Amino acid sequence: MEMQAVEAARRWLADQGVRQVRDGWVSDQKPEVLLTANQVAHSWAGDVFAEDLGAAEQVLLAFGLLDLLDEYWVTCEIRFANDGAEGPLPTDALWEGYRRRLEADRDVETVTYSLWVDWFEDHTTSATAFAEVLGNDIDQVVTDRSDVLLRRARRVLECSGPVRWTVKEPTYRTAMQLPALHAAVFRAIRASFHDVYGDLEPAAALALLDRLDLPTDTQHLAELRHVLAAGHKNHYHSPRAWDDAVRSCS
Repeated sequence: MEMQAVEAARRWLADQGVRQVRDGWVSDQKPEVLLTANQVAHSWAGDVFAEDLGAAEQVLLAFGLLDLLDEYWVTCEIRFANDGAEGPLPTDALWEGYRRRLEADRDVETVTYSLWVDWFEDHTTSATAFAEVLGNDIDQVVTDRSDVLLRRARRVLECSGPVRWTVKEPTYRTAMQLPALHAAVFRAIRASFHDVYGDLEPAAALALLDRLDLPTDTQHLAELRHVLAAGHKNHYHSPRAWDDAVRSCS
C-alpha cells in the first residue's frame, strides 16, 4: 500500500513538472536549480488538497508524498487541510495513514514528531489523536502481541507526554500487561514529566512506575521516582526539582 502511495505521489509530482534526480529534485520551470525535498514539500504539498479528487484520495496522496519526501512540512499541510474550510478530513483515511506509518519497519521520526507537536500538544485534538493511533487499539495490542502493533504502541507511548493524564493513563495501565512495553511506558512517564506541555498526576504516575519491570540501573529511573514522590508534576513547573533529584540519587 505504501509503495503504491509513493508511486502515485511520484506520478503526481511529475504531472506538476517536478522530478527526482540524483542529488535532489528539479522542476520543469527551472531545471537548472536543484531543489531539496524540503523545498518540494513547501512548494507543492499543499496543492494536493486542491486536486479534483475525493477527500480520502487527497489524504492518501498526501501520505504518499510524505513517504516519498520524508518531510515534516507535508504533515503540516495535512493538518492545515484538516482545519481548513474544506475540512475536516475523513477520519478513517487520516488516522489510518498515521497508524500504517507508525507500524512501518523503518524510521518514522517525521510521523512521531508530527503526532507530538501538532496533535498531542493541542488539547483540542490530543484525546482524539491518541485514541485513534493507540488508545482504541491497546486491548488488541495486548491480545495479538504482533510486531507491527507493538512497534506502533512503543512509538506512540514514547511521544505521548503532552496528552492529558486522564486520557492516557488507562492506556498506560493496559500496556503494562505486556513486559515488552514496560520500557516504553517508562519513557512515556518520563516524557510526561519532562515535556514542556507534559501532563501527569505524580502519585498515579509513581504507582505505575513502581509496577514496571525495569533493570535497576535504568537511566533516570531513580530521579524520576524521586520527583514524583515529592509531588512534582512537570519539570518546567519545578525547574530545580530534577537537579535536586540528581544530587540525591548520585
